[in-house]
Order: sequence, then structure tokens, then C-alpha cells
Amino acid sequence: MNAYNLGKLIKIELRDIWISESSDFTPWLAREENLLILGETLGLELELEAQERAVGPFRADILCKDISTNAWVLIENQLERTDHSHLGQLLTYASGLEAVTIVWIAARFTEEHRSTLDWLNRITDETFRFFGVEVELWRIGDSPAAPRFNVVSKPNNWNKLVTQAARAIDEAELTDTKALQLAYWSALGGVLMAKGGPLARERRPQPQSWMSYSIGRSGFGLNASMSRPKRQVRAELYISNAHAKAYFYLLQEKKSEIEAELGYPLNWEELPEGKDTRISIALNDTDPEDRADWFRQHEWLTKRLNEFYLVFVNRIRILNAERWKPEDSSETDETLI
Repeated sequence: MNAYNLGKLIKIELRDIWISESSDFTPWLAREENLLILGETLGLELELEAQERAVGPFRADILCKDISTNAWVLIENQLERTDHSHLGQLLTYASGLEAVTIVWIAARFTEEHRSTLDWLNRITDETFRFFGVEVELWRIGDSPAAPRFNVVSKPNNWNKLVTQAARAIDEAELTDTKALQLAYWSALGGVLMAKGGPLARERRPQPQSWMSYSIGRSGFGLNASMSRPKRQVRAELYISNAHAKAYFYLLQEKKSEIEAELGYPLNWEELPEGKDTRISIALNDTDPEDRADWFRQHEWLTKRLNEFYLVFVNRIRILNAERWKPEDSSETDETLI
């Protein structure tokens, strides 16, 4: 007798669900919730720009932006094993663009094509990134089929980061402040990975006063920020889109519930002079330049960022701007899109 009542995973043929790449798989992948799954697998924050967009003599299946870096992401799909024709298209895309991330999705990668992507990642600089991804479908018993993305080739981000930082310092591109910021966020990334929470994935640090992490919806970011003049570091949910005020007030309606789950009060900042909003907590009397204190600061930021993610991620996914009306608005017939 099976005391645990476990099911059995059954692999499904891709063509049983997606008969056509262009008519079935590409439109499915282009949906926001499915780009989110792919983006989380790759460590990118993908936002759809277009389907079947012309790039030189070819048409890319899906064109996205990585909204954390504003870089182009081209996605090319195959529902069978990789071939030389698609590899040629990928190389054409790379040769015609100044900076791009290319994602090649296929049912199966041949060893020669996987090795080619690895080689391209070794010989190109940080402006080009190549991912090879195998897609599978699985179900348990009579359950609906579920997709799984397996990364078979990816950029060596760590080596590229070291090369980039060394070159920038050699060429005097980084001021002392920028070099400090780069080192600070690199160290925070190590703590995030070591803790193994929802943000434990590769993220290239930037020489700036903040780092942003995906929370699963365009226009929302989990930020860690530092301010030397204010002597503080901060964890925050930053909302930057056309409906930031509406989303902010909808979340604020749940303020008591959210703060009870977190176990501490938050700063709810409408930022009335601009279109963005922020919900944050700060660690004050803290010097981001004090390297001896970094571990304490990074432990605090890691804990708060992971707590913010768990409390806000599902609430953000269901936010609908149409549900909020300004109290002083007389235009009751208008709705937000």
C-alpha cells in the first residue's frame, strides 16, 4: 500500500500540446505569466515588446526588453532539436545589434550547438549573452501538462563581471564611489545566494546607489539602496508605472495586514511630486563605506528583501488599477486601464 499516495511524472510530447511553433507555442510563451516563468529561470525580468518582429533579413519569434537593464532580448523557438539554420539566424541577430541577449529555446540541444553557445559566451564581451534552453512538458496522472525550462547553456556572468570591472578600473571608468558601489552590491549578491531565499539567483551588480530585483510584474521592483549622506541603507518596494498611485493606495488599504505579517511598520511614501511611489524600511545610523560593517548590513538587507518578496509578490500579481478611485474624482465613469 502506498502510504504517501504519490503520483508519477509522465513526459508529454511537445507537439501534442503545441502543434505549431508560430500559431501555438510562440503566442503561449508571449503571455505575461509564461514570460515570467522563463525570466525567473534565466534571471531576467522580461517584458514583451513584439512577436514576429523583423530583425535584419529574419523575423525574431519574440522580442522583449529586460526591464532591469533596458537591454533587448530576442527569443527564438524550436519544437524539435536544434539545427544549423536557427543557429545562423541567431548569429545574424547578434551581428546586427549593438547589445542583445539571445535565448534559443528548443526541444533538445545537440552537443555541437550547446558547445557553440558556450564558445560564443566565452569570446564575446558583456554586451552579448547567449542562453540555450530546453523546454519540456510533464503531467502527473490526469493533471494538465506543465512546462519546465532547463538551461543547458548560459553566460559566465561571474567571469564577465570580473573582466568588466577590471577593464573599467584600468581605463579609469569607475570613480572611487562607483567602485565602492560595485563591490557593495557584489557582496550583497553573495549573501543573497548563500541564504537561498526567493531572490537567490544570479544578478549582475551595477555601479550605482541601488540594486533592483524582480518581483514578478513589470513596473514593480524590490530595491536595496544606500545613502551615505543619510547614513542609511533601505529595502523597498518601488512602483514605477502609469498606475503607480492607484497600486500604492490599493496596497495601503492592506497596510495593517501587511505590517502584521512582516512584524514591523513601513514607510508608505506616495512621492507626490512625481509619478512613482515607494514602500520601504530603513536601517539608520549606518555607513555603507564601512566595509567592516558590510556583513551586518547585507544580512539585514537580505532578510528584509526576502520578507518583502514573500509578503508582496501575490498581492502585486492581483492588483487591478480599475478598483481604485480617487476620493476627490468626479469622473466616476472613467476607468484606468
